[in-house]
Amino acid sequence: MAPAIHGVRLNPLGTGIQHTVPEPGPPVRRTCPAHRESGDQETAINPTSSPTRTALVGGGGSGIGYASAERLLRAGHRVVITGRRQDALAGAAARLRTGSAGADLGSTGFGGTVEALVGDMGEPAAAAAAVDGVEARHGSLDILVLNAAGPLPGRVLEVDDKQWHDGLDLLLLGPLALARAALPRMAARGFGRVVFITSTAVRQPQPDLALSVVLRSAATAAAKLLAREFAGQGVTVNCVAPGATATERRRQILEARARSTGTGVGEVDAEDAAGIPAGRAAAPQEIGAAVAFLASAEASYVNGTVLTVDGGRTETV
Repeated sequence: MAPAIHGVRLNPLGTGIQHTVPEPGPPVRRTCPAHRESGDQETAINPTSSPTRTALVGGGGSGIGYASAERLLRAGHRVVITGRRQDALAGAAARLRTGSAGADLGSTGFGGTVEALVGDMGEPAAAAAAVDGVEARHGSLDILVLNAAGPLPGRVLEVDDKQWHDGLDLLLLGPLALARAALPRMAARGFGRVVFITSTAVRQPQPDLALSVVLRSAATAAAKLLAREFAGQGVTVNCVAPGATATERRRQILEARARSTGTGVGEVDAEDAAGIPAGRAAAPQEIGAAVAFLASAEASYVNGTVLTVDGGRTETV
């Protein structure tokens, strides 16, 4: 028997990926692909009839990925969180399964179940294996949240070649490999939602976030192209562009700015918040709510767009 971690069992799926499996629960109702089109139309009118979908959420161990997974669980979906750190994913899966109020999400009105998939989604082979593994276990992958940890801060001429190549795998080639594996299958079943997590730095570049600005701009362009590929087959592709969000990533950025200016982190934090009309950074759950909307049946006519969630900071029209 495979070893148990935080009440889940680890099973290899190949290509260096491990799957954590929740304790057995009630049987899951399957939706016949042949009936999904009419079901989707009914759901758009009556949200309470929303069928259970299967979602794969990148970077689900913390921050925006975790918050997105939580919102999808609360919508009643099966959620597979993925990332490179087994301990972080196992802990996140355990917290998601019990919920913030201490209720078991797998046995309450939320109806969602959660699993963890350990692997480097920046590697194309691992990305393809992840999609294969999720579909082998659940029959389909319906929602794909392409979220990855932010790259290191740095100005455009300070970033070395290795950092550019690593960032390219993380923010563009890895997500494209996942999309390449998932999108045609979504289209064949008549339903799919793909959400790229990008950044407001794409529209309002920040000089010390060169990797994010350049590579997330490329990812945004790729998402726009992908949105046209299967739009007539029930598949949408959109971006959520968060502004300042209270995550470990933001703390790292503030610390880097404090070091470069010789000021304190608190002072840098206050200065940053002062530039946001809302006067604060977002909570990760506020970004997760935007992701959950774009993943819903109600968002069936939202396609190829960038949903900015930044408290009004972005100045472009």
